Amino acid sequence: MSMADDAVEEFKRATAATLRAIAERDDVTVAYAADPPGLNGTKARLPVPPRDLPPDIAGQVRGAADAIALRLKHHDPALHARRLPQGEQARAIFEAVEQARVEAIGARRMVGVADNLAQGLNERYRRAGFDRIIERSEATLPEAIRLIAREQMTGAPPPPAARQLMELWRPFLQDKLTKDFAALAREINDQDAYASAARQLIRDLELDLGEVEGDTSDGDDDQDSADQGESGDSQQAEQQSGEGQRGEPEMMPADAEPEDGEEGGADEMTGEMMPGAADDDDETQPGKANQRHAGGTGTDPHAYRAYTTAFDEIVQAEELCDADELTRLRAMLDQQLSNLQSVIARLANRLQRRLMAKQTRSWEFDLEEGLLDAARLSRIVTNPTYPLSYKIEKDTDFRDTVVTLLIDNSGSMRGRPISVAAMSADILARTLERCNVKVEILGFTTRAWKGGQSRERWIQDGKPANPGRLNDLRHIIYKPADAPWRRARRSLGLMLREGILKENIDGEALLWAHNRLLARPEQRRILMVISDGAPVDDSTLSVNPGNYLEKHLRQAIEMIERTSPVQLIAIGIGHDVTRYYRRAVTIVDAEQLGGTVMEKLAELFDEAPNGSRQQRQRRLA
Repeated sequence: MSMADDAVEEFKRATAATLRAIAERDDVTVAYAADPPGLNGTKARLPVPPRDLPPDIAGQVRGAADAIALRLKHHDPALHARRLPQGEQARAIFEAVEQARVEAIGARRMVGVADNLAQGLNERYRRAGFDRIIERSEATLPEAIRLIAREQMTGAPPPPAARQLMELWRPFLQDKLTKDFAALAREINDQDAYASAARQLIRDLELDLGEVEGDTSDGDDDQDSADQGESGDSQQAEQQSGEGQRGEPEMMPADAEPEDGEEGGADEMTGEMMPGAADDDDETQPGKANQRHAGGTGTDPHAYRAYTTAFDEIVQAEELCDADELTRLRAMLDQQLSNLQSVIARLANRLQRRLMAKQTRSWEFDLEEGLLDAARLSRIVTNPTYPLSYKIEKDTDFRDTVVTLLIDNSGSMRGRPISVAAMSADILARTLERCNVKVEILGFTTRAWKGGQSRERWIQDGKPANPGRLNDLRHIIYKPADAPWRRARRSLGLMLREGILKENIDGEALLWAHNRLLARPEQRRILMVISDGAPVDDSTLSVNPGNYLEKHLRQAIEMIERTSPVQLIAIGIGHDVTRYYRRAVTIVDAEQLGGTVMEKLAELFDEAPNGSRQQRQRRLA
C-alpha cells in the first residue's frame, strides 16, 4: 500500500472515530461509497475521499460525517415522527428546519464542526446547481427556509453556492416569517417546542399540514386540526386505503440518504429537490390520450376525468435539461455504475445467457422440402437408396419483442431508489439490445407541486365541484424503443436531476405507456412498472374522493390484465403493489431492484407470448 493510500485509510479511520465521538454512540457503523452520504438507523455512509485528499474535499467529507453525528446525538426519531406533517411541501420544510437545528447545536459549540458543515453544505448546493437558479420555486423553498433558520441560530451567512438562492427568497421569507424564525432560534435545544414553532411557520406560509381533522397525536393545540381545509379529507381517505402519503415521509436534511441494504424508515436522511421546466411536446397530450379509459361516461360526477389537459406534456428527456447539465448528470450515473461493475456484469450476463438460449436456432429434420441437410449426405454415399434429406428452421417469437420500463418519478423516489432505477434501466437497455430486443424507458410525474396551471384555471372558474384531476401531467421519454442505447444513454442521467421528481398519477401514466405499446408492431409487448406506492397528488385528492386516483389505477390495471395483449408486471420498492397488480413483486431494498428486474423479465420471456384472451381470463379466474 502506498503512502497516499495509508494517509487516506488513516483519514477514514479518524473521521469514523470522530463521528462516533460526536454522536456518543459506539454502535454506529461507517462505510465509504461513491453514493451520496446518508444515515439509516445506526449505519452511516460517507463519500469516498480521493487519494490526493485535498483540504476542501477533506472538509466536505468531515462535514457529511458531522451532520450525521449531530443528527444521531440531538434528534429524537420517535418525537419527530409524531410531529411530522403529512402534506408533502410541509413535510419537506419540517425536515429542513429540523436538520438546521441539529447542525446549529453542533456549530455553536464547536468551531471546527461549523467550518466542516459549511463546506459540506456548499458542495451540496454547488452540485444541486443552486448558484445558477434564476427564479423562486416550491422545490427550493425548504432549503431557503433552512438557510435562514441556520443564519438565525448560528449567525453564519449562507454558503457561497446558495447566495443566489437567498437573494431570491430572503425578501419574501423575512417579511412573512420574522417571528417564526425567532421562535425557532429560541427553542433550539427543545425538539418538541421547536417542532411546534416549525409547524406554526408552515401554517404562516399557508401550507397544508396534510393531517386528518381532529388528529391530536402531534401534541399541538386545536389550531392544527383547524387548519386542515380540504386536503384533510384527502389524507383521511388515503389512510383508509392503507398508504397515506406514500407510506413514509420524505426528508430534506443535508448530506443524507437511505443506507444500502436497509428499508427506508420514518427518520432516514435523504436527498434534495431542484426545479425543472419544459415545453410541450407535439405528441398527444397524456390526459387526452387516456380519457377513453377514464372509467366513466361523463354523467357520473365521480368518474375519473381531467379538469383540463391543456397543460399536460409528453416531453423528451433532453428537452428538460441543457446539454452540459445532462452530460454532468450522466457522469454522475456512470460513477455510480462504476462501483457496481461486478454486480452489473453478473446480472447482465445471466439475463443475456437466458435470453440468448431462447434465441438459439432449432431445426426440423428429415423433411421432404426445405434446405438441403448437408450433415446427412454421408448416408446417401453409403446407401444410394436413401432419399435426400431437407431441414427447415423453426420460427421463434422471441425476437419480435419490445419491453417498456415505466418508472415512477415521484418525490418519494428521491435518493437511492431513483438512482438504482436509473442504473437498472441503463443495464436493462444495454443487455436487451445485445439480445435484439427493443427497450423503451419512460417516466411519469407532474409539472408542479400541488396543482400548477390546471388548479389555477379551476380556481379562476369558481372552483366547480368534482373537478377531477387537478395537476399538470409530465410524461418523460428517456429512451424511445427504436433508439439505440448509445444515443439515449445521456438522457437517463436526467433522473438524477434535482426537482424533476414531483407527484404521481399512476393510472394515466400506465395507460399512456400501454397505448404506446399497442402502437408497436412487435407481437410480444411487455410493460414493467417500477413504483414505490399508491398514486398521490395533493391538489386532486383535496377536492375529490380520497380513493379517486387509486380507483382509476385499479381500473386501468384491470383493463390491461383482462383484455390487452400487453404483458404487465410491477415492482414495488418498499410498498406492497401486489394489491394492485396480478403479477407483481415487492422489494424492501432498492439494491434488489436490478436483480429483480432481470429475474422477472426472464420469467416473462419463458412464458408463451400473446396467449389468447380466454386463456388469460382462465388464469385470472
